[in-house]
Amino acid sequence: MNESMNIGQAAQATGVSAKMIRHYESVGLFPEARRTESGYRLYGEKELATLRFIRHSRDLGFSLEQIRALLDLWQNRRRPSRQVKALAQEHLDEIDKKLRELQAMKSTLSHLVHCCAGDDRPDCPIIDSLADAPHARQ
Repeated sequence: MNESMNIGQAAQATGVSAKMIRHYESVGLFPEARRTESGYRLYGEKELATLRFIRHSRDLGFSLEQIRALLDLWQNRRRPSRQVKALAQEHLDEIDKKLRELQAMKSTLSHLVHCCAGDDRPDCPIIDSLADAPHARQ
């Protein structure tokens, strides 16, 4: 591997698009890269490792703020692992809540689809339910 890579090479090596690398730099999640005299970004192994860490964290659904905290913990070799576990447990609890919400939506929609004849008549329990939803009333 070369000592340094440009943004396109870094994107290919890490699976993080060049656009997202620039975004992570702009929001302060990822430090701005060193630049050549002509202004091209340069990335070394440390930056590539950080981008991979960010990508893996995003793949698990962590928010940018959670990733910021995880990066701080990752870079602090003296951190207690309980802090990492607590952050991950909080995220896991959020995922469980979303799964319950999705399961409830699926159940309701499945029931409505089952109740709809899906024929040429205009009567439709799906439309009736959507029109009668409490949040739709004014």
